[in-house]
Amino acid sequence: MKPRIIISFVLLFVLLFLSGEAVSQRRRGKMIPPKSQTTSSQAAGDSLTTDSLRTDSLTAGLSGKDSLAADSVPVAPKKEGLDAPVTYEATDSIVFTQSGFAHLYGEGKVVYQQPRKPIELTADVITMNMDSSTVYAHGVEDSLGNVSGTPVFKDGETPYETNTIRYNFKSKKGLISNVVSQQGEGYVTGNNAKKGTNDELYMKKGRYTTCDNHEHPHFYMQMTYAKVRPKKNVVTGPAYLVVEDVPLPLAVPFFFFPFSSSYQSGFLMPTYMDDSNRGFGLTDGGYYFAISDQMDLKVRGDIFTKGSWALNAESNYIKRYKYSGLLQASYQVTKTGDKGLPDYSVAKDFKIVWSHRQDAKANPNQTFSASVNFATSSYERTNIDNMYNSQAMSQNTKTSSISYTRYLFDKKLTLSATSNIAQNMRDSSINVTLPDLNISLTTIFPFKRKKAVGEEKWYEKISVRYTGRMKNSIQTKDNLLFKSNLIRDWENGMQHEIPISATFTLFKYFNVTPSVNYTERWYTRKVMKDWDPTAGTNGTGAEVSDTIYGFNRVYNYSASMSVNTKIYGMYKPLIFPKKAIQIRHVITPSISFSASPDFGAERYGYWTSYIKPNSDGRQDTVVYSPYAGQAFSPPSQGRSGNISFSVSNNIEMKFKDKNDSIRKISLIDELGASISYNTAAKVRPWSNLNLNLRLKLSKNYTFSMSSTFATYAYAFDKNGNVVQSDRTEWSYGRFGRFQGYGTSFSYTLNNDTWKKLRALFTGEKADEGENKNGEGQGDNTTDGDASNEANTSSRNEKKTEKAAADSDGYQVFKMPWSINLSTGFNISEDTSKPINRNTMRYPYKISLNALNINGNIKISNKWAINFNSGYDFESKEIVQTAFNITRDLHCFSMSASLSPFGRWKYYNFTIRANASILQDLKWEQRSQTQSNIQWY
Repeated sequence: MKPRIIISFVLLFVLLFLSGEAVSQRRRGKMIPPKSQTTSSQAAGDSLTTDSLRTDSLTAGLSGKDSLAADSVPVAPKKEGLDAPVTYEATDSIVFTQSGFAHLYGEGKVVYQQPRKPIELTADVITMNMDSSTVYAHGVEDSLGNVSGTPVFKDGETPYETNTIRYNFKSKKGLISNVVSQQGEGYVTGNNAKKGTNDELYMKKGRYTTCDNHEHPHFYMQMTYAKVRPKKNVVTGPAYLVVEDVPLPLAVPFFFFPFSSSYQSGFLMPTYMDDSNRGFGLTDGGYYFAISDQMDLKVRGDIFTKGSWALNAESNYIKRYKYSGLLQASYQVTKTGDKGLPDYSVAKDFKIVWSHRQDAKANPNQTFSASVNFATSSYERTNIDNMYNSQAMSQNTKTSSISYTRYLFDKKLTLSATSNIAQNMRDSSINVTLPDLNISLTTIFPFKRKKAVGEEKWYEKISVRYTGRMKNSIQTKDNLLFKSNLIRDWENGMQHEIPISATFTLFKYFNVTPSVNYTERWYTRKVMKDWDPTAGTNGTGAEVSDTIYGFNRVYNYSASMSVNTKIYGMYKPLIFPKKAIQIRHVITPSISFSASPDFGAERYGYWTSYIKPNSDGRQDTVVYSPYAGQAFSPPSQGRSGNISFSVSNNIEMKFKDKNDSIRKISLIDELGASISYNTAAKVRPWSNLNLNLRLKLSKNYTFSMSSTFATYAYAFDKNGNVVQSDRTEWSYGRFGRFQGYGTSFSYTLNNDTWKKLRALFTGEKADEGENKNGEGQGDNTTDGDASNEANTSSRNEKKTEKAAADSDGYQVFKMPWSINLSTGFNISEDTSKPINRNTMRYPYKISLNALNINGNIKISNKWAINFNSGYDFESKEIVQTAFNITRDLHCFSMSASLSPFGRWKYYNFTIRANASILQDLKWEQRSQTQSNIQWY
């Protein structure tokens, strides 16, 4: 029995010895305790650290030292642990070895959970050394040589994409191979890099590029030595430009790229320009002020060797949930030609642009908005940036407006103030309204009871409104605007309108609306005119005027009553009984009466006259109003008693479609006519006949037509001239004379509309399965690095779809395009031709408006063309034409502009980098400004 017992004790001892170095496999996450946990046992005291045999009770008092106290075998000190726990996990397996290593397989992840910023490492294969706190990670290569699961190292917010990485959690240093780090808009790549303690990267033979194709960028700056401070800057030694793997002789001794995630002030680099009129120059150089998160300021300037210069300021501002806007101010001095020669000229211009928008939630009681685009008449023609913009050069009008509105809901009042500016760039005329104040009272019912009992009384239906308007305006030239006098040159006044009305129902079917209108105008001056026989050239006499300043009150009033009703008619045709067709005809007749006294009478003083003698001895009486030509027109002359007749028709049809669903369509949306008779007029009491027609031809197109037919016929006077007589056309047995008609229309042709038109004429069915969004086909060009796409990691792969094929097996050709055509025509009497003496009609002439054509064609996903042209039928010439071609070159873009026809002819070709940090990396070729008239 003794040998068995001895053998059992030996086996038990061996198992106990090996249990500490056993190999295990786990599929769940693990955690390495931090430093405080690994050393807690030492702080508490270990029974093995102090042996009772080292101090013997028998010899302690004699020698004080024991010969056994110093052991010949030194005890290795324990290694210092980490300051924070490390968590790790893997989807496949975790293998621990006896030498203190842990191997993570399958989407491994290690996180060093330090307090401020955690360090994270993910890869398909990760090896950890538990003793030295180092990790090594790499991807997995399959049988085809494709590598997947390459490491992604993240220190705080900065990620690094690598092929392999070796990192020490204690020293926070590491060695990285094929690192890719995004810094701002660009990427820094390097074959071998060293990571420092402060998260900086030291690399040799690295690359900086804004192309997101890391394996094979289309262009990059080849750096000899570089230091990368993530989120801060990149500093390099000598570097040179490489495009499509071809080194170019463009090198710099060093370069510095700053990065920032927040707004920062800094210089704006200028752009070199060569112009024969202005000379050599630098444009758009200046400084950017990052004032705050709510406001910034950009100051730029242009300067040329021949004396021209410009200064521009631009500021954006925003206050969340309150308002936002943009303010631009420009001043430029343009000197062209040579000083002392006849072609020398100096132009001083300025421009102000202001756009302000109030948030809808800011204040429901008031609104403020601004849209200002004000410039001197020659600014657009002399601005250097517009020399290659035909639309800006040919712009004829500019409008600006500023408005403020205040709602007083408790008082039912609305106050508004508006300022408007309209500019005509052709003749430099300007029309300014400053201000235009309005006050309006919503409709009130002054006699309505607060607590109504029983039926509504007739007087409770009486309503009152009020509208007041004060206007101050001037029409002058832009160079005389600031020299004008507010009292003498500006036209100002105020107008009050008070309408009182009520609506009653008569005999259940008739709506009767009586109303009374009172209007009052306040003027600050009046102009009295007379004939001075001694004035004028050679003393032949002329009209003279005298302006009298002061308060003047002018009023007028009128009364009216209208009666209208609706007549319904239903008709069920006998044809197509299965369709259950029903046609409804709605007739809306209306008759109104209005009357007003003669405010041209002498007792009102609104109109007066003077005697003008003629050379033949006769005298003419000239009637005028002293208040004419001011902000508000004075009341008209003559007593009026108008009776107006109008009728409107609407015809709709309902029927069952093939699905037995009821459909309703409009046959005639509106067909109406109106005419009036003035009972107070002594001659020609009838007005012209007005007809209007509106048809809904489709969901997207409505045809509208309005025309006028003259009531009174032409006749010959005693001198043989054609004049309008007092006899109506009806008295001759003729319908009213057609006065003319004008309209404009536009139509858009694209892929879908073209298929519908082709199907309409050929009988073929439109292919509804094709893309309706007009997405273009893929670019068929090959970039040469397609073979490397399979080697890129899964994080860089782009989703692709199988190209659609036609019945013959070829790729379906899709080229989205759109062409918009717009024009119009006018039909009018041609009074320059002789009149037909039998019908007493002038021949009609048709004048066509200019045909405007604009559109775009997307040849592929990367090629796009848009154009704008037209033809002026009156001048018989092609209008200003412009073509723009763009090509997406991935990290670069190419654009070409051409204007071969029109007043301004130019061309411009540019290739530039897409990244804003490389805005000066471009090549540009353009026509000179002096050759814009004819450059070919």
